[in-house]
Amino acid sequence: MADNIARVFADAIAPDPTRPLLTWYDDATGERTELSGATLANWVAKTANLLVDEVGCAPGDAAGVLLPPHWQTAAVLLGCWSATLTVVDAPGPVEVLFTAVDRVDEATRWPAGERYALALDPFALPMRQVPAGCADFVSAVRAHGDHFTPYPSGGEGDAALLARAAARVAELGLSPGDRLLVDVTRHPDPVDWLLAPLTAHASVVACAHPDPARLPARAETEKTTHTLP
Repeated sequence: MADNIARVFADAIAPDPTRPLLTWYDDATGERTELSGATLANWVAKTANLLVDEVGCAPGDAAGVLLPPHWQTAAVLLGCWSATLTVVDAPGPVEVLFTAVDRVDEATRWPAGERYALALDPFALPMRQVPAGCADFVSAVRAHGDHFTPYPSGGEGDAALLARAAARVAELGLSPGDRLLVDVTRHPDPVDWLLAPLTAHASVVACAHPDPARLPARAETEKTTHTLP
Protein backbone atom coordinates (compact mmCIF):
# COMPACT_ATOMS: atom_id res chain seq x y z
CA MET A 1 0.00 0.00 0.00
CA ALA A 2 1.26 3.48 -0.86
CA ASP A 3 2.61 5.44 2.09
CA ASN A 4 3.88 8.62 0.39
CA ILE A 5 1.34 11.21 -0.77
CA ALA A 6 3.91 13.14 -2.82
CA ARG A 7 4.74 9.99 -4.79
CA VAL A 8 1.04 9.21 -5.30
CA PHE A 9 0.52 12.72 -6.69
CA ALA A 10 3.53 12.43 -9.00
CA ASP A 11 2.39 9.03 -10.27
CA ALA A 12 -1.14 10.32 -10.86
CA ILE A 13 -0.05 13.13 -13.18
CA ALA A 14 2.85 11.35 -14.90
CA PRO A 15 0.90 9.71 -17.77
CA ASP A 16 -0.33 13.07 -19.09
CA PRO A 17 0.49 16.22 -17.06
CA THR A 18 -1.54 18.36 -19.47
CA ARG A 19 -4.91 16.68 -18.91
CA PRO A 20 -7.44 18.33 -16.58
CA LEU A 21 -6.83 17.00 -13.08
CA LEU A 22 -8.90 19.27 -10.83
CA THR A 23 -11.86 21.28 -12.06
CA TRP A 24 -13.37 23.57 -9.44
CA TYR A 25 -16.87 25.02 -9.39
CA ASP A 26 -18.59 27.25 -6.86
CA ASP A 27 -22.21 27.81 -7.78
CA ALA A 28 -22.53 30.52 -5.12
CA THR A 29 -20.01 32.71 -6.98
CA GLY A 30 -20.17 31.33 -10.52
CA GLU A 31 -16.50 30.38 -10.35
CA ARG A 32 -15.00 27.71 -12.57
CA THR A 33 -11.27 26.99 -12.50
CA GLU A 34 -9.59 24.10 -14.27
CA LEU A 35 -6.09 22.93 -13.40
CA SER A 36 -4.02 20.42 -15.32
CA GLY A 37 -1.70 18.11 -13.43
CA ALA A 38 1.24 20.29 -14.48
CA THR A 39 -0.41 23.48 -13.25
CA LEU A 40 -1.34 22.01 -9.89
CA ALA A 41 2.16 20.52 -9.57
CA ASN A 42 3.59 24.01 -10.09
CA TRP A 43 1.48 25.41 -7.25
CA VAL A 44 2.40 22.45 -5.05
CA ALA A 45 6.12 22.89 -5.71
CA LYS A 46 5.96 26.61 -4.94
CA THR A 47 4.10 25.89 -1.70
CA ALA A 48 6.59 23.23 -0.61
CA ASN A 49 9.51 25.56 -1.40
CA LEU A 50 7.86 28.33 0.62
CA LEU A 51 7.50 25.96 3.57
CA VAL A 52 11.10 24.75 3.45
CA ASP A 53 12.97 27.85 2.29
CA GLU A 54 10.94 30.71 3.78
CA VAL A 55 9.29 29.21 6.84
CA GLY A 56 12.14 26.80 7.57
CA CYS A 57 9.91 23.77 8.14
CA ALA A 58 11.49 20.38 8.79
CA PRO A 59 9.95 16.94 8.19
CA GLY A 60 7.37 16.16 10.83
CA ASP A 61 6.60 19.77 11.71
CA ALA A 62 2.92 20.56 12.22
CA ALA A 63 0.87 22.69 9.83
CA GLY A 64 -2.60 24.03 10.55
CA VAL A 65 -4.96 24.35 7.59
CA LEU A 66 -8.16 26.33 8.23
CA LEU A 67 -9.39 26.28 4.64
CA PRO A 68 -12.53 24.99 2.95
CA PRO A 69 -12.33 22.70 -0.06
CA HIS A 70 -10.88 24.76 -2.92
CA TRP A 71 -8.30 24.33 -5.65
CA GLN A 72 -5.90 26.55 -3.66
CA THR A 73 -6.51 24.33 -0.64
CA ALA A 74 -5.39 21.37 -2.77
CA ALA A 75 -2.12 23.20 -3.47
CA VAL A 76 -1.60 23.98 0.22
CA LEU A 77 -2.33 20.44 1.39
CA LEU A 78 -0.20 18.76 -1.27
CA GLY A 79 2.57 21.26 -0.61
CA CYS A 80 2.50 20.43 3.09
CA TRP A 81 2.50 16.70 2.40
CA SER A 82 5.33 17.08 -0.14
CA ALA A 83 7.40 18.76 2.57
CA THR A 84 6.40 15.85 4.88
CA LEU A 85 4.59 18.10 7.32
CA THR A 86 1.82 16.80 9.55
CA VAL A 87 -1.46 18.58 8.79
CA VAL A 88 -3.54 19.00 11.94
CA ASP A 89 -7.10 20.23 12.38
CA ALA A 90 -7.29 20.80 16.15
CA PRO A 91 -6.00 24.05 17.70
CA GLY A 92 -2.48 23.73 19.03
CA PRO A 93 1.08 24.89 18.37
CA VAL A 94 2.06 24.67 14.70
CA GLU A 95 5.06 25.74 12.69
CA VAL A 96 2.86 27.30 10.02
CA LEU A 97 -0.83 28.13 9.70
CA PHE A 98 -2.89 28.67 6.55
CA THR A 99 -6.23 30.36 7.11
CA ALA A 100 -9.10 31.64 5.01
CA VAL A 101 -9.69 35.34 5.56
CA ASP A 102 -13.08 34.64 7.11
CA ARG A 103 -11.45 32.39 9.74
CA VAL A 104 -8.69 34.75 10.89
CA ASP A 105 -10.36 35.25 14.27
CA GLU A 106 -10.52 31.48 14.77
CA ALA A 107 -6.86 31.25 13.78
CA THR A 108 -5.83 33.30 16.81
CA ARG A 109 -6.39 30.17 18.93
CA TRP A 110 -3.45 28.52 17.16
CA PRO A 111 0.09 29.44 18.32
CA ALA A 112 1.94 29.56 14.99
CA GLY A 113 5.40 30.45 13.82
CA GLU A 114 4.17 31.84 10.49
CA ARG A 115 0.66 32.66 9.30
CA TYR A 116 -0.62 32.90 5.74
CA ALA A 117 -4.08 34.15 4.79
CA LEU A 118 -5.94 33.10 1.65
CA ALA A 119 -8.76 35.10 0.08
CA LEU A 120 -9.43 32.17 -2.30
CA ASP A 121 -9.86 34.61 -5.17
CA PRO A 122 -11.06 32.89 -8.37
CA PHE A 123 -8.05 34.25 -10.26
CA ALA A 124 -5.58 33.90 -7.37
CA LEU A 125 -5.13 37.66 -7.18
CA PRO A 126 -3.17 39.15 -4.27
CA MET A 127 -5.20 40.61 -1.42
CA ARG A 128 -5.60 44.35 -1.29
CA GLN A 129 -5.78 44.29 2.50
CA VAL A 130 -3.96 41.54 4.38
CA PRO A 131 -5.20 40.61 7.87
CA ALA A 132 -2.94 41.78 10.67
CA GLY A 133 -0.38 39.19 11.70
CA CYS A 134 -0.63 37.28 8.41
CA ALA A 135 1.17 37.27 5.10
CA ASP A 136 -0.72 36.95 1.82
CA PHE A 137 -0.20 33.38 0.65
CA VAL A 138 -0.63 34.17 -3.05
CA SER A 139 1.92 36.99 -2.98
CA ALA A 140 4.39 34.95 -0.94
CA VAL A 141 4.16 31.69 -2.87
CA ARG A 142 4.66 33.21 -6.32
CA ALA A 143 8.26 34.13 -5.44
CA HIS A 144 9.29 30.52 -4.97
CA GLY A 145 10.65 27.92 -7.34
CA ASP A 146 8.55 25.88 -9.75
CA HIS A 147 10.19 22.55 -8.87
CA PHE A 148 10.51 20.71 -5.58
CA THR A 149 12.02 17.30 -4.92
CA PRO A 150 9.96 15.59 -2.22
CA TYR A 151 11.66 13.66 0.54
CA PRO A 152 12.05 9.91 -0.11
CA SER A 153 9.80 8.98 2.79
CA GLY A 154 6.26 10.21 3.32
CA GLY A 155 5.02 12.04 6.37
CA GLU A 156 3.95 10.17 9.46
CA GLY A 157 0.26 10.49 8.58
CA ASP A 158 0.55 9.61 4.89
CA ALA A 159 -0.10 5.87 5.19
CA ALA A 160 -3.32 6.32 7.19
CA LEU A 161 -4.67 8.98 4.82
CA LEU A 162 -3.86 6.90 1.75
CA ALA A 163 -5.45 3.82 3.30
CA ARG A 164 -8.67 5.79 3.72
CA ALA A 165 -8.36 7.05 0.15
CA ALA A 166 -7.88 3.51 -1.15
CA ALA A 167 -11.01 2.40 0.70
CA ARG A 168 -13.00 5.21 -0.95
CA VAL A 169 -11.60 4.25 -4.35
CA ALA A 170 -12.79 0.67 -3.82
CA GLU A 171 -16.20 1.87 -2.62
CA LEU A 172 -16.71 4.04 -5.69
CA GLY A 173 -15.09 1.63 -8.13
CA LEU A 174 -12.71 4.28 -9.48
CA SER A 175 -10.16 3.34 -12.14
CA PRO A 176 -7.38 5.23 -13.95
CA GLY A 177 -8.83 7.79 -16.33
CA ASP A 178 -12.15 8.07 -14.50
CA ARG A 179 -13.58 11.48 -13.62
CA LEU A 180 -15.28 11.95 -10.26
CA LEU A 181 -17.94 14.59 -9.55
CA VAL A 182 -17.95 15.57 -5.85
CA ASP A 183 -20.25 17.84 -3.87
CA VAL A 184 -17.55 19.23 -1.57
CA THR A 185 -20.10 21.06 0.57
CA ARG A 186 -21.37 17.65 1.70
CA HIS A 187 -17.97 15.94 1.44
CA PRO A 188 -15.34 18.43 2.66
CA ASP A 189 -12.82 15.76 3.68
CA PRO A 190 -9.81 16.01 1.31
CA VAL A 191 -9.63 12.22 1.32
CA ASP A 192 -12.86 12.29 -0.73
CA TRP A 193 -12.25 15.14 -3.16
CA LEU A 194 -8.46 15.04 -3.50
CA LEU A 195 -6.66 11.92 -2.30
CA ALA A 196 -9.12 9.30 -3.55
CA PRO A 197 -9.02 10.56 -7.16
CA LEU A 198 -5.22 10.85 -7.03
CA THR A 199 -4.91 7.34 -5.62
CA ALA A 200 -7.03 6.01 -8.48
CA HIS A 201 -5.17 8.10 -11.11
CA ALA A 202 -8.53 9.71 -11.81
CA SER A 203 -9.50 13.38 -12.16
CA VAL A 204 -12.05 15.29 -10.13
CA VAL A 205 -14.77 17.89 -10.67
CA ALA A 206 -15.24 19.49 -7.25
CA CYS A 207 -18.41 21.54 -6.73
CA ALA A 208 -19.05 23.87 -3.81
CA HIS A 209 -22.60 24.99 -3.03
CA PRO A 210 -23.86 23.03 -6.04
CA ASP A 211 -27.13 23.93 -7.68
CA PRO A 212 -28.92 20.57 -8.00
CA ALA A 213 -30.53 21.73 -11.22
CA ARG A 214 -27.13 22.21 -12.84
CA LEU A 215 -25.52 18.94 -11.82
CA PRO A 216 -26.91 16.67 -14.58
CA ALA A 217 -25.73 19.04 -17.31
CA ARG A 218 -22.40 19.52 -15.55
CA ALA A 219 -21.84 15.79 -15.35
CA GLU A 220 -22.45 15.56 -19.10
CA THR A 221 -20.30 18.59 -19.97
CA GLU A 222 -17.40 17.49 -17.78
CA LYS A 223 -17.76 13.86 -18.91
CA THR A 224 -17.75 12.55 -15.35
CA THR A 225 -17.97 8.81 -14.81
CA HIS A 226 -18.69 8.63 -11.07
CA THR A 227 -20.48 10.84 -8.55
CA LEU A 228 -20.08 11.42 -4.84
CA PRO A 229 -23.33 13.37 -4.27
